[in-house]
Amino acid sequence: MTEKTPSNDAAGEAEAANELMRLARQINRANRLYHADDAPEITDAEYDALVRRNAALEAAYPLLVRADSPAAKVGHDVGASPLGKVVHEVRMMSLDNAFADEEVAEFLGRIRRFLSLPADAPLAMTAEDKIDGLSCSLRYEHGRLVRAATRGDGQVGEDVTPNVAHIPDIVQQLAGDDVPEIFEVRGEVYMEKAAFLALNAQLMDEARGLAEARGEAFDDAKVRQFANPRNAAAGSLRQKDASVTARRPLRFWAHGWGAASALPGASQHEVIRRIESWGLPVSPQFRRCETLDDMLEAYRAIRDGRAALPFEIDGVVYKVDRLDLQQRLGFVAKSPRWALAHKFPAERAETTLESIDIQVGRTGKLTPVGRLRPVLVGGVTVTNVTLHNRDEIARLGVRPGDRLVLQRAGDVIPQVVDNLTRDAARPAFVFPDHCPQCGSEAVAEEGEVDVRCTGGLICPAQRTERLKHFVSRAALDIEGLGEKTIDEFFAHGWLESPADIFRLRKRRSEILALEGWKDKSVDNLLAAVENKRAPDAARLLFGLGIRHVGAVTARDLMKRFTTLPALRALAEQAPVKDGEAAGQAATDAYAELVSIDGVGPVVIEALGDFFHEEHNRAVWDDLLSEVSPPPYIVETTQSEVSGKTVVFTGKLETMSRDEAKAQAERLGAKAAGSVSPKTDIVVAGPGAGSKLKKAAELGITVLTEEEWAAIVKAAG
Repeated sequence: MTEKTPSNDAAGEAEAANELMRLARQINRANRLYHADDAPEITDAEYDALVRRNAALEAAYPLLVRADSPAAKVGHDVGASPLGKVVHEVRMMSLDNAFADEEVAEFLGRIRRFLSLPADAPLAMTAEDKIDGLSCSLRYEHGRLVRAATRGDGQVGEDVTPNVAHIPDIVQQLAGDDVPEIFEVRGEVYMEKAAFLALNAQLMDEARGLAEARGEAFDDAKVRQFANPRNAAAGSLRQKDASVTARRPLRFWAHGWGAASALPGASQHEVIRRIESWGLPVSPQFRRCETLDDMLEAYRAIRDGRAALPFEIDGVVYKVDRLDLQQRLGFVAKSPRWALAHKFPAERAETTLESIDIQVGRTGKLTPVGRLRPVLVGGVTVTNVTLHNRDEIARLGVRPGDRLVLQRAGDVIPQVVDNLTRDAARPAFVFPDHCPQCGSEAVAEEGEVDVRCTGGLICPAQRTERLKHFVSRAALDIEGLGEKTIDEFFAHGWLESPADIFRLRKRRSEILALEGWKDKSVDNLLAAVENKRAPDAARLLFGLGIRHVGAVTARDLMKRFTTLPALRALAEQAPVKDGEAAGQAATDAYAELVSIDGVGPVVIEALGDFFHEEHNRAVWDDLLSEVSPPPYIVETTQSEVSGKTVVFTGKLETMSRDEAKAQAERLGAKAAGSVSPKTDIVVAGPGAGSKLKKAAELGITVLTEEEWAAIVKAAG
């Protein structure tokens, strides 16, 4: 199922910003688990899917790109590593990916356009198999190995010099009399497939023997094994005790270089062959290609021989051969313009679906997950597969006991391709209509396939994420109550709902007993909480995380109702899913709500669903027993823009977008998120794009930020 990109209006921007925040957390966590802990929770394909989603959102909303965007990061921070740190003289980069022949052709096209090369100008490339290993840099001085380091975050890696001494492929002294004074060889440390299987079997035998020696029951499910050869290689190399590395059968081959006092060639092909002559192995598949057809032929040859290789590869890497062209092309973000990884298509395997579990996500979405008899697909042992939603289960006709065909590709999450036993006589799987975590109703909105728990803040699966949203900058903005603190307090049972935040003062002594908390920090936190006893009503409403009630919609609702009790009184009468609140009261409530600018059927149904749940009403009452939001009144000043609709676009340099919209409201104008014939004014900052173009087409007045500021100043 293709994910929707949020609409490009204010609500859409808020949704996109929230998703980018979640993606940054997910990707950064995945990077840490994969690179630092060698214990990935998700597959490479799932990771690639997250990265692609993040890239799509950043392309659609360039002004929302975060300072901690994973798109600008390579590898992982080695700050917590027990190994020594090495600063790379030349940054170690990653590669952009392609998944189709057309993308490779476009890659060549981009290079030609960048270099202003005609279509018939020679553009030689190199091609080699992309081994699935751990990046490693070997620094040689006067031909002798002096330091070895992992990639780390690209700038700082881990010192593994004693460890690589036990890898037979890595020579301590380069051969030949043409070795530069300083030369950093870069390549991959890897483990062959047979060695990987033997290592996991050894770990299992050792755990079994230890359990027997202790007289304990042996549980093979609790034995930590490596997920794939790459993680086995990483975990074996990144050992504080080099003797552990010595017992692991690691291999190495070179594919590039970093810092160098001189280069022994003018092309990628020449330098790699020279590195090989010095005694370091390179890919036996390494070759030079003159045309796109040559590149794709090399790709197909390597792909077709993949199964017979003793090690795992996941694609083919192309690089511009001429080094002077590489230098001209340079880099973007974390990748060189002159290189590309062409990933392989899906591999398939058969296995049995043993059970279907329902997981509840942070937004309440119920996701069915198939538990599989473990099967190796594309070098990864797959034990779980997402079944996406209720409709997908019905389409595939899957039930526990079915025999399934799976596939896994570089850009596709492991998925079910076919159900081989669809016609077997077994009852159909019944998708739950209540949340398995909290028992609240689980419903699908009109036009959507996702079923969501309506429990909201009382659902344990959603609770911590909802609490983090409640205290976020766009909501109550409670300084000092960040994600880590919420997780810590939640784990101690001190935070169950938003109202508990305002009862933290009773736990002052308990908080002080926690590591890292001092009198001043606790008092600052409690003072920040107390400072929100009379919060802005619209911010509080937005903070509750009612589906489809974003920051803008919350303000629109509060401008109409002024107080939260008044909003609730009408929203409780609103129609809910399947018409459970019917009659004249529901009809009247719907009519009044839909008359509010910015409120439509989707928002009305979300409000009805929220207040239909007794649990949500209890959370609401509990919260309002602790806080007293004053009436929400937007004081307006008569101005030349009163009654007009204003759209802000581009980068505002002297104020935030939220501040600009608040200014418009104070001046009696309406701040909209998209340009339409009803728009009166567009305020455009640097980088304004499609909205500015549409304003010009419609003949709408366009102001600069300075001109807008003058209107605000004139209104007093």
